[in-house]
Amino acid sequence: MKYLFIFLSGLLLGIGVRAQELRYVDAATLTLVNKAQTTVNPYHRIDTARYRDLTAPAKRYLLHSAGIAVVFRTDSRTIAARWRSCEHRLYNHMTGIAATGLDLYIRRSGEWVPAGFACNRPAEAEHQAVIVEKMDSTEKECLLYLPVMDQIVSLEIGVDPDARIVAADNPFRHRIVVLGSSITHGIAASRAGMAYPAQLERRTGLEFINLGISGNCKLDASQARMIARISADAFVFDCFSNPLGPLIEERLAEFVAIIRAAHPSTPLVFLQTVVRGTGNFNLERRAGELHKRQTAAEGMRRLIAAGDRNLYFLDPGLDPGSEALVDGTHPSDLGFKLIADRLEKQLLRIFKHYDIR
Repeated sequence: MKYLFIFLSGLLLGIGVRAQELRYVDAATLTLVNKAQTTVNPYHRIDTARYRDLTAPAKRYLLHSAGIAVVFRTDSRTIAARWRSCEHRLYNHMTGIAATGLDLYIRRSGEWVPAGFACNRPAEAEHQAVIVEKMDSTEKECLLYLPVMDQIVSLEIGVDPDARIVAADNPFRHRIVVLGSSITHGIAASRAGMAYPAQLERRTGLEFINLGISGNCKLDASQARMIARISADAFVFDCFSNPLGPLIEERLAEFVAIIRAAHPSTPLVFLQTVVRGTGNFNLERRAGELHKRQTAAEGMRRLIAAGDRNLYFLDPGLDPGSEALVDGTHPSDLGFKLIADRLEKQLLRIFKHYDIR
């Protein structure tokens, strides 16, 4: 055990030395994608000061950097990062890499390929890590996803001293804003890039903007008013996972009406909640989830029947018996892949009618 500790300490020291030898640039001078709006802190998803009636938990979660990514080009053989964060917490249903770390993809032959990751230092605010090293010196297009459950104060990208690093063009087209629960937020993914909005954008080339609000997406009128002020080519809503059936029945029509008043012809796509594995044997939970799903389906049926031709209702179709849930509620990487598999074809079929390609 003593020798293992010495080895790991030496390894971490070596990583620190290599990171110190690199040249760092402010990530805010590069290209940030998947943002709903400009914010004072570039790594916040929403300027919550604009929306004073949002609940306190919603405001906190919307300051998380979930879904935001930095895009750049570099010929460096090494890519590292230095960053400061606020929350650096541990969670029992997701990895530290996803919650508070960084997730790097590099484009190869037209496909985004995982290239490396960076972990934070537990219980500390300042972090430094080499993400990938010993690469060739060709120019690479890089996509670096930021933490799912942390607030980033500052971020620098490290490259070799003589390497070139420049902002790249946004590789994604259009703007698809996704408001949702912890499932949209990316809870229980192993890395930030495995959340289903991130998977969908890499697959389709469309920009999916993640506004997941873990546990707090309950068809609030305040969130509808926030969405009404955001520009997008389409909106996707995972809004039936958090509220119970009576709340869905009470709030759904007003929620849609507020958004529709600001976006009269924009496609609004609502997702049915997943079937939770917690109801496999717990009869009370099963009954509650069934009632929730039935209430959501009936509410959407009424709204669509009223004549809104730009309103859609899709079912991600995640089977609770598929072993694709980490804790009976949140998808594993397999679960997120299955959701993306199911949604990709359905969403593209809808988007095609609006020339979103």
